[in-house]
Amino acid sequence: MDIPMDISWKAELANELGKPYFLSIIAVLKKELAAGEIIYPPEPLIFNAFNQTPFDKVRVVILGQDPYHNPGQAHGLSFSVPAGTKPPRSLTNIYKEIQSDTGITMPLDYGNLSHWAEQGVLLLNAFLTVRANEPASHANIGWMDFTDAVIKKISDNKNGVIFLLWGNFAQQKQSLIDETKHFLLKAPHPSPFSANKGFFGCRHFSKTNELLIQQGGAPIDWKLSPSLKTN
Repeated sequence: MDIPMDISWKAELANELGKPYFLSIIAVLKKELAAGEIIYPPEPLIFNAFNQTPFDKVRVVILGQDPYHNPGQAHGLSFSVPAGTKPPRSLTNIYKEIQSDTGITMPLDYGNLSHWAEQGVLLLNAFLTVRANEPASHANIGWMDFTDAVIKKISDNKNGVIFLLWGNFAQQKQSLIDETKHFLLKAPHPSPFSANKGFFGCRHFSKTNELLIQQGGAPIDWKLSPSLKTN
């Protein structure tokens, strides 16, 4: 299996890509695909987050857990779905918070977050693949080791990155991040089960932009539209 990953990430993660656990991940995926298993996202998009947001461009990290496991949803960016696919409920709740926080009107029928990724928002899932209709089916094949290494690499080799940690799972990654160099914004997960427990009203989108501007950077344009470039 080819590793279609931006060259900047390949340079940063060269040691990880050669480790036995990573080679084991690739072997598992090859075996399951050869056996006829359907895996999401499609193979060319497994490393989509790394291609849309090169290492040197990372300014914000939004950490998800598992790719969507239903047909036509996962395309390698956490919380995002391809154009033409209805936004899932967690993403709809994210949109509600953006509208409340910033006043931006978000689309009801468009869920491709590539516009954010292209501005430096790394949309990273902790597990990069899943078997169709089997949530967390690849949680124990080694992806956690890889994405923990990604978070640690960002923490060690960059400064001033804003990590949006939504829910208990994402917040467990706090120990990987040097809080003397970076910013952590924490809130409950935007899922329908927890959004009312503090995700709504967290104002993470305006706070992120305030922190970027304080560091002399450009704010993220959170606005989305079907007219934007899609990947």
